[in-house]
Parts: sequence; structure tokens; C-alpha cells
Amino acid sequence: MTDDPDPVPLHHWELYTFYTGVATQTSNNLAGPAIELNNGAAPNLQLHLIIPDSVVTLNGRSHQGLGDVEAGVKYRLLKETPSSPEVGIFPLLELPTGDASRGLGNGRAWLKVPVWIQKSWHNWTVDCGAGYAINPAPGQLNFFYGGLLIQRAFSPRLTLGAELFMQGAQTDAGTTGANAVPGSRASYLWNIGGYYNFTPDFSLLFSAGHSLAGEGNSVFYLALYRTWGPGAP
Repeated sequence: MTDDPDPVPLHHWELYTFYTGVATQTSNNLAGPAIELNNGAAPNLQLHLIIPDSVVTLNGRSHQGLGDVEAGVKYRLLKETPSSPEVGIFPLLELPTGDASRGLGNGRAWLKVPVWIQKSWHNWTVDCGAGYAINPAPGQLNFFYGGLLIQRAFSPRLTLGAELFMQGAQTDAGTTGANAVPGSRASYLWNIGGYYNFTPDFSLLFSAGHSLAGEGNSVFYLALYRTWGPGAP
């Protein structure tokens, strides 16, 4: 859930095929199969697109179909040096392509604007940052979010990590009782996961976690990753 400021190298492409899910006491939200496509369009600049198939279950009723498409631009402001971190911004626009009447979308476009920071030491990498979401849809709230991710490369093939992530309440619905509307409370979560490189350009990514406090969320992510192109470091 915590991202990094490092854009795709120039003229490189990245393709993720993934499933991700969030479960609460009253709902299950699954995106998948979904695709994420990234391109290094210019030096320090990455274009980003996610197209999900979504399955939403709320109070025993399920709906499936196209979810909200995500488009974004990642821009690196500062490169990492031995004494200073890498810094970037990654604004994301969530487009209302999912059917909101069936719970598959937000109903209106909304925006997330985060700043991400990264610093590496030997086999260790730390990513952290925070952002603000602006959601004008009826019943929805603007909210802050942020995270801290620590990873260690155990070999050229295997990297493992752990994450703490916070997200503010997303809806102004009631917050009490077992049937509280999902998203009506802030979430404080932990995640563990990593990735395994079958080859330098083909990998498996995985993570899973649960709430520490607030909204009762269980989350997971599973993806296959492929990269190609001439690129530049």
C-alpha cells in the first residue's frame, strides 16, 4: 500500500496482472483479475494505468463488473544520493467507470496526491510518505493517508518486507455497531510480503495483513510482474 518515488526507467514498460482484496465484517471487495501498466515516458516521469474487474459483496449480496479505472503520473523530484533520499510525487485520478449503483465504483472522479520518499542502505530499503485524497462523491470524505515500508533483499531473487499504513475515514456514514458502513472509520494496518524474481524481468509479488486498530480490515495482494524495454538507469 505504501509506494515508492522511483519511476520506471526511460522507455521501459511494466505490466502487473494481479488480485487484491479488502474484507471487513460486512463486506468483501476484490479487484481481479486486474492489470496495471506503467511506462517510462520521459526522464524521471512514469505514466500509470490500472483497469480492474471488481467483485463487491455487501450484506450477503454480490455484484461483479468493471471497477473504477486509475490513471496517474509519477514524477521524481530528487534522486537518491549517499546522504539524501529519493523524493517523488504520484498523483492518481480514480475515474468513475464502475457502476456505483451496484457498489462497483465511486460514482464521481476523485483524486489522491501523495509524496513518497525512499532511502537504501546495502540490502535494506525504506519507503515512506503521506498523501491527501479529495473525494466529492455524495457521502464520501476527503482523508489523509500514509505509510512506512521496510524491505530487505536476502538474495538477488528474494526480497521480504513489512509495512505500517494509516488511512482516514472515507465515508461520513455511521461508525458504531457491527453493521457500520465500510470505510466509516480510520484504518491502521500492518502488512508483510515481498517478491520473488524468477528472472530479472519476471517476478511474483505477494502481501497480506490486517488492521491494528480502527476499521476491521483484512487485506491481500498477489501479482505477476513483467518488465521490458531498452530503458536507461
